Parts: sequence; structure tokens; C-alpha cells
Amino acid sequence: MKFQKSPGTQDILPGAVERWQYVEGKARDICRRFNFREIRTPLFESTELFQRGVGETTDIVEKEMYTFIDRGERSLTLRPEGTAGVVRSYVENKLFGDPDVSKLYYIGPMFRYERAQAGRYRQFHQFGIEAIGAVDPALDAEVIALGYTFYTEVGLKGVRVEINSVGTPAVRAAFRERLLEFLNPKRELLCKDCQSRMDRNPLRVLDCKVDQAHFEGAPSILDSLDEECSAHFEKVKQCLTDMGIPYEINHRLVRGLDYYTHTAFEYKAEGIGAIDTVGGGGRYNGLVSDIGGPEQPGVGLGLGLERTILLLEHQQTELPNLHEIDVYIVALGEAADREATRLVYQLRMQGVRAERDYQGRKMKAQLKSADRLGARFTAILGDDELERGEIALKDMAKGEQRMVAISALAAELQA
Repeated sequence: MKFQKSPGTQDILPGAVERWQYVEGKARDICRRFNFREIRTPLFESTELFQRGVGETTDIVEKEMYTFIDRGERSLTLRPEGTAGVVRSYVENKLFGDPDVSKLYYIGPMFRYERAQAGRYRQFHQFGIEAIGAVDPALDAEVIALGYTFYTEVGLKGVRVEINSVGTPAVRAAFRERLLEFLNPKRELLCKDCQSRMDRNPLRVLDCKVDQAHFEGAPSILDSLDEECSAHFEKVKQCLTDMGIPYEINHRLVRGLDYYTHTAFEYKAEGIGAIDTVGGGGRYNGLVSDIGGPEQPGVGLGLGLERTILLLEHQQTELPNLHEIDVYIVALGEAADREATRLVYQLRMQGVRAERDYQGRKMKAQLKSADRLGARFTAILGDDELERGEIALKDMAKGEQRMVAISALAAELQA
């Protein structure tokens, strides 16, 4: 029987995985500089957590979750996004007892049963951050800035930041009536999803990628903001300007999750098909209490790593070669082969990336292997050189070769 990977999943093979390591490394470094600390939560949680946290009328909960009953008759769901699990952990482990803002980040797989398309899989990977414990709009701007910094530092060009305010539940309730007045005459022109959303969550109609042409002249939620929401949004914009983060206002941006309040934002980039959103997030002041914790405000983002890497490839971004090795030991002769085992291990213990041949190949084949692996140096050791305590060290880029003492090889390579 021939086994194949499940639809919507992928094997990330050597040669490609180094790009992932580079991108993930950038995310970790940026989080360190912004003082975010890593958190790791389970891959599956109670189904009710996502129903309550993400929102029962969202596409994620209605159509896309991988849900199953375990042997204890509990309904569990593979996590479709990261925020709900992080907030659950924040509440369960009483992190709200810390007097400082909890600044957390995660990198890992998420699961949604959706139609596969460019850069979108049923098992996908997300880099996300959550900052819980402050209402200051400067924190919203910091989160937006962190995401923008990530995209620019991995080497992407042309990434745009779009922001909006979705206000408070009271603001949205008032805006809902204005929006329905505009939408009701167009009901029959809209797709079935939008017709369904009109009855349950009209704001989500504006998020539709199919019916945007019908929304020309739609009322803007920005015109319904109260004084508090307007002041919050103005300070977010001011902070972004002060940091030099470019942004555009998109009054139709609502995001696909029900827990957002005040700030909502997305990162857009062209080049990976019809859907150009590569990440986004927003403020969620009511989510912690909805999940059983105290009233604690929060703001966060989630960025798709598959789409980031696809964009890097599309833009032909030059990435550092993380796989190349420092030295390849070429052993010729029985005694030299035995010494190579000791020498490679010794070099590795001193921080040198070293490799050797294990297939008994001739010198020419070993040198070809060193070239394929991107070795900066080859160190050629025969039985005669071994007796003299020497090894031939060749610089692969310059083509220069010289003899060095075996005992000094590590120091020569590190220099």
C-alpha cells in the first residue's frame, strides 16, 4: 500500500526547512527585542473554548474546525488559531497576578478544514503575539509595529498595513442598524454567506471577498465611534506615525473573529493569489472575561508563516544559507578514517559545523560531496599526514591549500 500525506498538509524537506528556520529565528529575535516571551499551549483544547472565544457565527467555528470526541466522551478541537488557547492559559495559570503586562508569543501549527489555495493549508503555521493587561493605545501600535518589523526584517517588500476601529459592543450595535438599512435592499444580490451573516452578524458581511463591489457607499463604522473609541483610534495612529510605521485606513476591515474591540488591522501583500492578507490582529478587551478570567484588556496578532515564505520565494528574496558547513573532512586510508571520526566529533564540540564521508568513497567523490554541502573548507587527511600530525586545509572559495597541525585545526577554522 502506498501512503501519501493528507490533503491540505505538506512535507517541509531539507533544503526548504532552512527558510523556515530563518523566518522563525527572525520572529524569536524580534520578540526578544520587544520583550515578548514564548508560551507553548496544547494542540487541542475543549471545543467550547473556541466556540466562546472565537465566536459561534464565525466561519472558523461553523465550517473549519477539526472536532472529535475522545474516549472520555469530551468534545475536543485541534486549535484553529492561537489566541483562545493563550488566553485560556493566561487565566488558568493566573498570569493576571503579575503587575506587568503579560507579553507572550507563540510559533506553531494550527488546523482548519478549508479549501486549499496558494499559501493556505489545512495544517498551517502561525507566529502570534498577545499583550494582555493594558488599555493604552500605544500597546496596539507596538503590536502592529512588531508585525511590520518582522515582515521587513525577513526581507519582504511592499507589505502594507491597514487599520480600522471596530469600536465597542455598544458602538457596533448602533452601527449594525445603519449597516442593515444599507444592506437590506441589496440582499438578493449578495452571496449566500453574506445573506446568512446579515441575520446573525452583519459587520462580517463587509469582510466578504466576493461582494465588495456591492458595498460602494456603505456607511463607515468610523462615523459611529463614540468619544472614547475615537480618542483611542487617534492615539494609535499618532503612535504609528511617531514610530515611522506606514499605514492606511480601511473602514471596511472587521477581521473574521468576534472578539475584536477598538483596533483591528491587517498586513497585505500582492503576489500570492486573490487573497492578499498575510496576517492581522486587533484588540480584544472582553475576551479574558468571556473565557472565565477577570476583566483584562488585550491586543495581539497572528501571522501566517506559509504565506510569508511563499512571498519570499515569489520576490526571489536572497536568504542566508543556514545549511552550509564549515569543514568537510576527507579521509584517505584506514588510520585516517579512524582519526576522522574523532576529529569531526572534536570539532563539533568546539562549535565548528563539520561533516565527513560514511560511504567509503574516493577522494574526488568526497570533494564533490563537500561542494554540494557548501563547505567553506575541506580538510584532507591521509595516513602519511596523520603520522606527521598534519592535515591539508583547503579554502573552497579561493582554491588555496596549506598544511596545518591537526591539533590546531579547530583554532584555524574559528579564526
